[in-house]
Amino acid sequence: MLALADLPPDALREVEAVLDGDAESLIVHRAADGGVRAWLNVCPHAGRRLDWAPGQFLRDRAGHLVCAAHGASFALDDGRCVAGPCRGEGLRPVPVHCAQGRVWLGPEPV
Repeated sequence: MLALADLPPDALREVEAVLDGDAESLIVHRAADGGVRAWLNVCPHAGRRLDWAPGQFLRDRAGHLVCAAHGASFALDDGRCVAGPCRGEGLRPVPVHCAQGRVWLGPEPV
């Protein structure tokens, strides 16, 4: 899906992936501690993409992800909306894991 080297700490990347047979845009975030999270690139407020241009995301001073359409702000530790029109809702998480220097779609194998 994505090379871990292409995702520096605190970076956001947009990637395309097939989920349940449909092509979807995902937001992938690598936390400062190295943990990687992913969500659908869809704002729960109006169903629009969060990026202002493909792969270009806005952040506020606190580091939250900001929806380019209506200004909703999302915490990057769990995807919850912390300000704006969808406060209390959250981004839809997509399971990812890291192995062999890459970020892979799906939960970590057991």
